[in-house]
Amino acid sequence: MSDTYEFLFRNGTVVNQDGIGTHDIAVRDGRIAAIGDVDPRRAGKVIDCTGLHILPGVVDTQVHFREPGAEHKEDLETGSRGAVLGGVTGVFEMPNTNPTTTTAEALADKVARARHRMHCDFAFWVGGTRENVDEIPELERLPGAAGIKVFIGSSTGNLLVADDEGIAAILSKTRRRAAFHSEDEMRLEARKPLRVEGDPSSHPVWRDEIAAMQATERLVAIARRTGARIHVLHISTAEEIDYLALHKDVATAEATPHHLTLSSEDYARLGTLVQMNPPVRDARHRAGIWKGISQGIIDVLGSDHAPHTLEEKAKPYPASPSGMTGVQTLVPIMLDHVNAGRLTLERLADLTSAGPSRLFGMARKGRIAVGYDADLTIVDMKRRETITNKWIASRAAWTPYDGKRVIGWPVGTVVRGRRVMWEGEITEPSIGEPIQFLEALPRG
Repeated sequence: MSDTYEFLFRNGTVVNQDGIGTHDIAVRDGRIAAIGDVDPRRAGKVIDCTGLHILPGVVDTQVHFREPGAEHKEDLETGSRGAVLGGVTGVFEMPNTNPTTTTAEALADKVARARHRMHCDFAFWVGGTRENVDEIPELERLPGAAGIKVFIGSSTGNLLVADDEGIAAILSKTRRRAAFHSEDEMRLEARKPLRVEGDPSSHPVWRDEIAAMQATERLVAIARRTGARIHVLHISTAEEIDYLALHKDVATAEATPHHLTLSSEDYARLGTLVQMNPPVRDARHRAGIWKGISQGIIDVLGSDHAPHTLEEKAKPYPASPSGMTGVQTLVPIMLDHVNAGRLTLERLADLTSAGPSRLFGMARKGRIAVGYDADLTIVDMKRRETITNKWIASRAAWTPYDGKRVIGWPVGTVVRGRRVMWEGEITEPSIGEPIQFLEALPRG
């Protein structure tokens, strides 16, 4: 019998929009061609997934891979290597590189650097600024563009747009959903004296919950005035969860594993390694974000993978930079939360696959369905492992979760039907391609 399918992922427990059940997944030309009970004789290669769960490919919609300009911390190859080792099939990378991703030329350069060098599929956020506001309608439709990203509170880089007039000008031009780092810059500036030299636990005192809440309230008001859709990144406060629940018509929200897992108590143990913008806060805020997960207020998970070297992080606070690795640990950390009963596998798939597709309009990604790209995250829900610095593929080579025991582990990463990672090994040459979006598909 001649081969009908190139690959058959057989007898796996499939987690999808119709629930959880045992199915075969057949692949032809990089896309899912059949789901169900498939005759293995019709496949060129059969991969036995008995005892494993198969999720739609996990997409991390917020990573910083530092290229160009800071390749000593990370680059597109090493960052994406960590992604697929952690079960992530696609990423949206941020614009605060050097040069910044604010022009068509800078975006095209990143796409060229990434194609068939990154191990996963990819898109790049384009930075919204005062200087490029008139070009935004074209920039957000370019190949490889995830949309427009705006920093309204200062973080790493020089893409700050802090005033309402500047934000409104950008949102009046966007037609896709725009993403925001939401901290109020005026309050951050006024509270800088509250930073304590050598004490990173003062970081959430300086960048307090009011700075986050004020910025998010401003964003929602401007979005309503301009008729725009906004996405609030890395929610860090309980108050924002309650507020955004009232504004789901214009605003969506992202949570991060570190805001769901760590708390202000960890500054004593981890010091600047837990320093992030916005900060990891006390347990009350962590509980509030989990409420956002359980009540459906949070739409997606993103790692905010933002590596710095250990030498840079060793600088005394506040000279130490904010950021930690996260793309490789997103899946195992969240699987551990699933096993602890904090969310279901179906909810995790919604947050990492269907959610990104729904919010940003990815073409042929986000579901296990015939005609969709065969992007799969294959996990062993019973495997017990210890996360270590040695496992981390990032050029920064560390994780705040070093030594953490978890239950649930990614064992396979499938990108467009190709097993790019299996049992902790990279098994295919890098095949990354730009993610396509419904609102930016080529015309004609």
